Amino acid sequence: MSLKSPNSALRKLTFAAGFTATMLAYGLPAQAQGIGLLRDTETEEALRSYEAPLARAAGLNPIPKVWLVNANEINAFATYGDGGENIFIFSGILLWLKKPNELIGVMAHETGHISAGHLSRGQYGMKKAMIPMLLSMVAGIGAMIAGAGEVGMAIMGIGQSYAMAQMAAFTRVQESTADQIAAKLLLATHQSPMGMYQTFQRFANEEAMSAYKLDKFAVDHPSGQDRVFDLNDMVESSPYREVQDSPEVMHTWQMIQAKLAGYVLPVKDALIRYPESDQSEPARYARTMIYMRQPNFQKALAAANGLIAEEPNNPYFYEVRGQIYMSLTKPALAIPDYQKAVRLRPRAPQLLLALATAQLATQDASQTAPALQNLKAATLVEDDDLFTWYQTAQAYSMLNNEPMANLSTAELWYNAGDMRKAMVFATRARGKLPQGGSDWQRANDILGAAAPLAAQQRRG
Repeated sequence: MSLKSPNSALRKLTFAAGFTATMLAYGLPAQAQGIGLLRDTETEEALRSYEAPLARAAGLNPIPKVWLVNANEINAFATYGDGGENIFIFSGILLWLKKPNELIGVMAHETGHISAGHLSRGQYGMKKAMIPMLLSMVAGIGAMIAGAGEVGMAIMGIGQSYAMAQMAAFTRVQESTADQIAAKLLLATHQSPMGMYQTFQRFANEEAMSAYKLDKFAVDHPSGQDRVFDLNDMVESSPYREVQDSPEVMHTWQMIQAKLAGYVLPVKDALIRYPESDQSEPARYARTMIYMRQPNFQKALAAANGLIAEEPNNPYFYEVRGQIYMSLTKPALAIPDYQKAVRLRPRAPQLLLALATAQLATQDASQTAPALQNLKAATLVEDDDLFTWYQTAQAYSMLNNEPMANLSTAELWYNAGDMRKAMVFATRARGKLPQGGSDWQRANDILGAAAPLAAQQRRG
């Protein structure tokens, strides 16, 4: 049995209302660590459906993971970590864009960065840009030691400006390349490049209004109008430029936008966006989330019941109603709704986790074994979620199985990146598990993988 490297572990912050707020804790580059994420099966399924065709067209295997960042910024970026490629979509840009094709264009651009190897080449570009800055620092310090303080400071400033300009130029080339690859990926997947074009056109318009005196050499992306000009030829030459999002895809987009807005926007702003007068399904979905946050659980339940009555095979409506019951501290009432959601989406780890959480919350001994089975099913699909391992340890403790509780806790700390604690609990588990069994070997695997990493952490 082998043990994979720690991979994009997630530390649970809250557990509420369909969305799960988490913190990215380990296994990704520095720019992606410590950022807040939102876990939601419905939204993640949509994002994966956008990315999968692009990744396949780019020859990427496995498909990059797509994460939703809990931040009101119009942004997206790609990284490479121990677990492979990752694309991060900020909640701000998902709410700012108008249709799926626009987000698909953004994701095609980020996939272009991955396909072109920009994530590793960026380090080379940074090192190359640092050379003149370091040389200027040496020369500047020498001048300052010789008594020419102002000259020394000027030399150092020139070196820093040159390094920044060189890095910006390097990045602008990468951005243009990613745009070109994105257009090819959209062509290969028979999708319109209009969404990407319109998105960057909006960027250009905002840039023109808010950045009157931009220094082009200090901007790490191609300037807005230049970028739009370059994209125009790609759009005009595409035979798929007039292809529109299907009604089904558009409906899913409207629903995940509404759900997200109801969860992350200030209540006042969310109600302006989805007023009571709007009786569309997305608006009622958004208000279900809003009512939970106010909190007005009576109105939230009424809204959820109405959605379920209209669409009885939508797993996410049952998930939301289950969350309402959990918020009311009535886990026994939440269980049937989560069970229905799981039956409709049996391989969704976050739904399995929600069901298990409700089962354990009842404090009913007869629910512990079923909860454990659901947690095991969740880890078969996604084995690095910290809250899932925490709940698994709790389930084993309730069953008085101390060795497996310790092993689950070791898994938790290993995925969280705390190798010392992972070793402590793996050692405890190994001492009481049947020697030679798969669980005993798992404890050994954790110890073997964690020991050198723990040594690195001590030295760091």
